[in-house]
Amino acid sequence: MKLVRKDLEKDNAGQVTLIPEEPEDMWHTYNLLQVGDSLRASTIRKVQTESATGSVGSNRIRTTLTLCVEAIDFDSQACQLRVKGTNIQENEYVKMGAYHTIELEPNRQFTLAKKQWDSVVLERIEQACDPAWSADVAAVVMQEGLAHVCLVTPSMTLTRAKVEVNIPRKRRGNCSQHDRALERFYEQVVQAIQRHINFEVVKCVLVASPGFVREQFCDYMFQQAVKTDNKLLMENRSKFLQVHSSSGHKYALKEALCDPAVTSRLSDTKAAGEVKALDDFYKMLQHEPDRAFYGLKHVEKANEAMAIDTLLISDELFRHQDVATRARYVKLVDSVRENMGTVRIFSSLHVSGEQLGQLTGVAAILRFPVAELSDQEDESSSEED
Repeated sequence: MKLVRKDLEKDNAGQVTLIPEEPEDMWHTYNLLQVGDSLRASTIRKVQTESATGSVGSNRIRTTLTLCVEAIDFDSQACQLRVKGTNIQENEYVKMGAYHTIELEPNRQFTLAKKQWDSVVLERIEQACDPAWSADVAAVVMQEGLAHVCLVTPSMTLTRAKVEVNIPRKRRGNCSQHDRALERFYEQVVQAIQRHINFEVVKCVLVASPGFVREQFCDYMFQQAVKTDNKLLMENRSKFLQVHSSSGHKYALKEALCDPAVTSRLSDTKAAGEVKALDDFYKMLQHEPDRAFYGLKHVEKANEAMAIDTLLISDELFRHQDVATRARYVKLVDSVRENMGTVRIFSSLHVSGEQLGQLTGVAAILRFPVAELSDQEDESSSEED
C-alpha cells in the first residue's frame, strides 16, 4: 500500500489518500472502510445521452465520485472490494443523493475521509504501508488423495488450489492401481505449487501431512525436478520445510504453524506470532485458568485490574456497525497498551483468527490471576441475600 497524502486535524477528523498495490491491500482497505465514511475514487458510470435528433443512447463514462458509504462487500478469494453509497458531491453525470457502486482495485488511487480516525485504523495504515509486513509463507497441507495449496500472508490464509484424486486401496499382490493414482495425485500437487507459489516472494513452503505422505511427496517432486531439469524447484529446494499435521484439510494448517521448527523459521512473520499467542492462551487456559480470560465482559474486568499481559482480538470486531460497540473495542486496545500490555490484532481470514472468533473474538493472557467474574457475581448476590 502506498500512502499518497494524510491530512488529519487535532480532533482526528480528516482524510487519507492511498494506492493499493497488491491484492492483500484490498483486505486492508476493507478493514479501513466503515459505514458513514466518505470515499472518493474514479469509477465508470453508464450515462444516457440525447442527440440533436432526439435519439437516446447510453455511454460508459469514467468519472470521479464521492460517496457516503452505506454497504461494503469484500470477496476474499478474488480480493475484490465493492462499496455502495450515495453521491454527496456535485457531478455532471450523477445527481446528488443518487446511488452508485464503486469497485476499488489495485493501483487505483482513492481518498477516504472519516469524522474520527481511531488508533486501530491508523495502525493498520502504518502496517499496510510498511514493506517489512509482507514476509510471506506458502503451505501445502496434504493427505493421500487430498491437498490444499495455501498462501499465508500477514493478514489472511488464501486457498489457492485444492487437489482431490481418488486413490484405490492397495490389494494383496497388486499395488499398481494405487501407485499410479498416487503418482497422478503428486503430479497435480506439483503443478499447483508451480502455478500458485511465487518463489521470489515466498520465504518458506511448509509441506504438512500425517504419516509419511510429505516425505514421499517431496522425494517424488525433487526426483521429477531432476529428471525434467526443473530449475525453479531445484533452486528453491531449501525453502521446503516438512512438518506434521493431523490431516490434509485447511484447518490442520494451524498445527503446522505451531511446530517449533516452523516458528523459528518464520519468527519474523505476523502469522507465526499470532499462532504462538493463541497457543500460549490455550496452554494458560488449561494449566492456570485464572490467568486466561475470554469474552468482552471478562477481559474488560481484567483490564480494570491492569492485569492484561497480552490481548488477543479479532479485526472483525472493529468492523462492527454500531459506533459505540466499535469504540468500546478501540478503548480496550488503547487501555491495554497504556498499561504496557501487548496487543495482537488477529485477521479473521487467518486460521488462527477463525479460531479466536469461536472464543468471542477477544481473549487475554493475564500477568497475575484474577478471580472469575462469575465468582464475584455469585459472592455479591449471596451478600444481598
